[in-house]
Amino acid sequence: MRLLLISNSTNPGEEYLDYPKKHIQTFLEKDNIGEILFVPYAAVTFSYDAYTEKVQSRFDEFGIKVRGIHRESDPVAAVMAAQAIAVGGGNTFHLLKHVRESGIVDAVREKVRRGTPYVGWSAGSNIACPSICTTNDMPIVEPESFEAFKLIPFQINPHYLDTHPQGHAGETREQRIEEYIAANPGMYVAGLRETCILLLENGNLSLIGDKPLRVFRNGQKPVEVKSGEDFIFLLK
Repeated sequence: MRLLLISNSTNPGEEYLDYPKKHIQTFLEKDNIGEILFVPYAAVTFSYDAYTEKVQSRFDEFGIKVRGIHRESDPVAAVMAAQAIAVGGGNTFHLLKHVRESGIVDAVREKVRRGTPYVGWSAGSNIACPSICTTNDMPIVEPESFEAFKLIPFQINPHYLDTHPQGHAGETREQRIEEYIAANPGMYVAGLRETCILLLENGNLSLIGDKPLRVFRNGQKPVEVKSGEDFIFLLK
C-alpha cells in the first residue's frame, strides 16, 4: 500500500494545501498519476462542487485532473477505476456517513490494499484508520457505524495539540485520547501534530515534518517518536 496521511490542509497565512503540496506531488508522480478521484463528503457548509474545484486549483500545479466522486453515477465503479484516491478534510462524521451511504468502504479498502495511492488530510487521514473514534469533530450526523477504511491498524488524532488554553477547564487532547485507549486497550493512537505527515510505502512507515509524533497506548506512558526513528511497531 501507498498512503500519504496529512494532519492539516492549511497553516495560518498560507493558501490551501500549500505546505504539503510538494509531498503530494512527489507521492503521486511515483505512479505517474494523471487523474485522482476526490471524496469531498467532509464538506458541510459549502458544496461538494466548490470543494472539488478548490482541490483542483491546487492539483493544477501538478497537471493532475480531479474528479469528484459525488458526480459519479456508480461510485463503486469509479473507485475501482481510479488511478489514485484523495479524501479531504472537514467533518469526519459527515464524511463517514456519506462514504457509507455511497457504498464505497469495501471498494476503497480493496483498491488501496492492491496498491492504488491514497492521499488524505485531516478527516481524510482519520478515516484511513480502523474507526473515526479519535476525531476531534462534533458528531453533527450519525453514521451507521464508526468503522472506517481500516487501511492502517492504528488510530490517528489529526491536529494533535499539547497546549491547554488558559481559562479552559475541560479535558486536554491527551486526556481525551487516554479515555479512548482505556476503552480500547491494545490500540495505538498517533497524535499527528500540525504540518506533519505519515507516509506508508513499501511496508515502511515514516514521519515527514519537524515535529515528533506522540504515541499513546493503554498502560504505557506516551512517547515522542521523531522523524527518522522506527515506526514499524505501529503496523503490528
